Amino acid sequence: MLGQSVHAYGQTQNLALPPRRAEAMAFAKAVALLNQAGAADDPAAYSSALGFNQLLWTIVQADVAGPGNALPEGLRKTLLSLSVFVDRQTLAAYADPSAERLMPLIRINENIAKGLFAG
Repeated sequence: MLGQSVHAYGQTQNLALPPRRAEAMAFAKAVALLNQAGAADDPAAYSSALGFNQLLWTIVQADVAGPGNALPEGLRKTLLSLSVFVDRQTLAAYADPSAERLMPLIRINENIAKGLFAG
């Protein structure tokens, strides 16, 4: 029984992504959800996409502001500033649902995903 558990754990470890790739994929997923939400007349999908994006950026904020974050101070400040913009843009997109309101969020996430995939 223990042998099966160890084998299952090993398989799970092989499926785990490096953190940078996992982050890139999370931003890419946000882009896909926001693009789909902007293309469809589906309020639930629109709200869900914004919710996912908001959760993603809340995680970014918490990580970047945390005491153990190893990013250079300038990059941390830039990401925190960007996250404030994302928060404001998200609120505006909730208040006035439209594909146009999603575009800045999509572009920011695309650029971050590209940078993470490239690095």
